[in-house]
Amino acid sequence: MTPPLNILLVRVSSLGDVLHNMPMVADIARHFPDANIDWVVEEGFVSLVRMNARVRNVIPFALRRWRKSLGKPETRAEIKSFFRTLRLQEYDYVFDTQGLLKTGIIMGAARVVKGGRKVGLANGSEGSGYEGISRIFHNLSIPTDPRTHAVARGRIVAGAALGYPVDTPADFGLPAVPDDTPRPEWMPESYAVYFHGTARDAKKWSAENWIALGRELAPMPILLPWGSPKEKAEAERIAAGLPNARVLPKLSMADAIMVARRASLVIGVDTGLVHIAAAFVRPTVEIYADSPRWKTEGNWSPRIINLGDQGTPPSVAEVLAAARSLLG
Repeated sequence: MTPPLNILLVRVSSLGDVLHNMPMVADIARHFPDANIDWVVEEGFVSLVRMNARVRNVIPFALRRWRKSLGKPETRAEIKSFFRTLRLQEYDYVFDTQGLLKTGIIMGAARVVKGGRKVGLANGSEGSGYEGISRIFHNLSIPTDPRTHAVARGRIVAGAALGYPVDTPADFGLPAVPDDTPRPEWMPESYAVYFHGTARDAKKWSAENWIALGRELAPMPILLPWGSPKEKAEAERIAAGLPNARVLPKLSMADAIMVARRASLVIGVDTGLVHIAAAFVRPTVEIYADSPRWKTEGNWSPRIINLGDQGTPPSVAEVLAAARSLLG
């Protein structure tokens, strides 16, 4: 009897990239139902990966925090502990689908069985942060078209290495919300959520647009999450123009994901939480203003509508029409 495969995925950040890597898990499990799949990910995204029941072990990586205190003994002890945990298991396959020096080092430190494969990207996609030096840690490098969708890239790499076709819609392996899950006091039964914040200003949609849209959606409640003081100020500006909008308290990653997965309507710019809503197949309008739509657009469900493109953001009328069509 052939023993089950042990497989390690290395995709540490960012939120959207981690999410877009998740359909690899369903693909592998479909073709190798007994496979044991582990995942190395930044500690801030552990709660997301743990939602996928087919991931056996999640190994937290904390470089974002460690680099602030590399001189401290406790930080060095944490790093040593991480590498000890990483090396407890021998793997048949290790996949690095991020293609950076830091992820290559993790791949290099992981142990494989005799004849095991360390598989990575032979090249990056257009506009990606790919680092060619990461290839020195592979013994199998898979080429992809430079304009491959972010979800398809990891799926193609795994399929090429494991010998199966990638011919099904993306399955993120995310669970539905149980009907009896309690709601926080600030969460209405039915609501729209605006994911308006993103690190790069050019990717944003103007506050005036959000306000004009919200007035047309009234009286539907609109929730406004935020992740930084600047985003909180933007949320307060939008809420000041909308009687049906509410600025949320500071949310944990788990709570922010809950806001996305329970929303009646999600509208947002090209950012991780919008892509999470699309992965849960919530009614989602994705707004592209300064990033290429081909790279991350939700293309696996008619409940996701993608508008705009790099340099051509959509109008309020376009977003409103999309929202109304999704609300039925």
